[in-house]
This record gives sequence, C-alpha cells and structure tokens, in this order.
Amino acid sequence: MLKITLCVLALGLAAVSQAAPPVIDNERVTVWDTMNALPPAQHDFVAVSFAKKGKPFFGHKGDVAGADGVRTAVIELKDPSVAPIANTSGYQLAFPRPHARKLLENERVIVWNVRWLPGEPTPMHFHDKDAVGVYRAGGTLQSTTPDGKSVAVKLKAGDIRFNRRDRAHSELLVGGKPHAIIVELK
Repeated sequence: MLKITLCVLALGLAAVSQAAPPVIDNERVTVWDTMNALPPAQHDFVAVSFAKKGKPFFGHKGDVAGADGVRTAVIELKDPSVAPIANTSGYQLAFPRPHARKLLENERVIVWNVRWLPGEPTPMHFHDKDAVGVYRAGGTLQSTTPDGKSVAVKLKAGDIRFNRRDRAHSELLVGGKPHAIIVELK
C-alpha cells in the first residue's frame, strides 16, 4: 500500500512540475496561457479564448477556468482592486473609441474587443486603468505620445501583454490586421 501511495504522490508531483508557469505575474494579475482546464481559481478571473468567436468569461474564486483543447488566456485578478486614476490629461479615455466594442463590464473589469484599420489612427487617448491585452491576430502598431515620440510595436497572434495605467498615446496601424481583447482592471 505504501508503494502505491508513493507512486501516486510521485505522479502528482510530476504533473505539478510540468505545469507551465504564468506568462504574467505582478501585483495586479496572474495570467496563464493554457490549453487545459486549470485547477479552481484562487481569485476572480477573466478567461479569454483565442478562438475568433470565443467570448470572454468572468469567473469567481473557486471556479474552473479554461477548457481542455482550447487555448485560453486566464487572467486572475488579485486583491485588492485599484481605483482608476483621475484623467487630467485633456484626452478621452482609451475606451470607448472607434472600432471597439464592449463585451462585458462589472465591478472588477471592462472587457472590450478592438481592431485597428489602415489609415485610421485612434484618437489620442489616456489609459486610466491597468490593462491586459490578448492578441488574437498580429500586426504592427505605431504608438505616438502627445510630445510626438513614436515607436513601432510588433504584435503576434497569441501575445498577451500587461500595460500600466497613466499613459497617453494614439495608435496607427502600420502592418497586419491586429485584433485584441482588452481587459481593463478596475
């Protein structure tokens, strides 16, 4: 009996050691990029499928996130929440904006779907909330700050990025057809 117990324990430890580490882990979120259902969540979360028609799902602590065989970004929301900062920039907020559609909102998050179109820069906007971007399709965006400094940002399908609040910029599509689900943290 002891031999069987040790064997089961060894198999369990092997499974844990083979689990992929989170792709992002900071004071606000832990983000998993998974093809499997995860153990019950330690925090509330947003699950974003990489499937083009998959809808984001808000789950609670103890719920199971992800699904076997479906690539999903699972964004666990650590406690406590941080209130958005005051927008004194004079620019509009990042959302709403053209070519962006709200998918869900509650007391913890605003989740929106955004696409960038050729020749249509976004309005200069201010990010008052931290955000996680889940990129379903890639491309290159030129980000320009109010002082005129620009940088080209290459995004690949499958990228997951954490962006801190308190920044202003506009975006212009340079190449590709980027498409993202943005999870703004309240």
